[in-house]
Amino acid sequence: MRAEDLLTRAPSAETVARETQKLPEPSDEARESLRQVLEASARPAVTTPWPALLTEARGKMDSRYAGPVTSHRGGVTGPALVLAKRAFRLVFQPFINEALRKQVEFNESILDALATIHDVQREHARTQATWRQDVERRLARIEEAARGERGTTPAGDAAPPRSSEPRASVSDIDTPTPSGGAKRRRRSGRR
Repeated sequence: MRAEDLLTRAPSAETVARETQKLPEPSDEARESLRQVLEASARPAVTTPWPALLTEARGKMDSRYAGPVTSHRGGVTGPALVLAKRAFRLVFQPFINEALRKQVEFNESILDALATIHDVQREHARTQATWRQDVERRLARIEEAARGERGTTPAGDAAPPRSSEPRASVSDIDTPTPSGGAKRRRRSGRR
């Protein structure tokens, strides 16, 4: 299902508002249940260790320092080349540090942003799972109440099966922005 399938012009917002006015007032138990769900979803994020997929990148974040100096050459040239490389690093390390300073800052900011995105996605997934469970419980109660109002159904009249279409994911639905507009995710790589 795509977001375009969910957005419609009919019924109008006024019609929906008018119909919601006809709904009965929720019980105190339902209000308390909804309040608890909202409080659970609004709790502050817990600080967690770096995600496993970013741990290796975090170890390579500082590009100013290379690994130990080695040489594959044997004989006298190998140790002499290793000694020359070590001397070069010792003398020029301050210049290397300055030349790569901005790269290291960029690497740190990118990794911090990726870790933040990972944490936010995990929190959204947890919240969505909680809300989905709550909606499914409410749907089950509504279906039970509807079956109770209809009474018993004839033997051949079974309840209609649930739709086998995949559910809309969070990324398929427009998400509100602080400015009140809607933010749409692009499906193509073009901007």
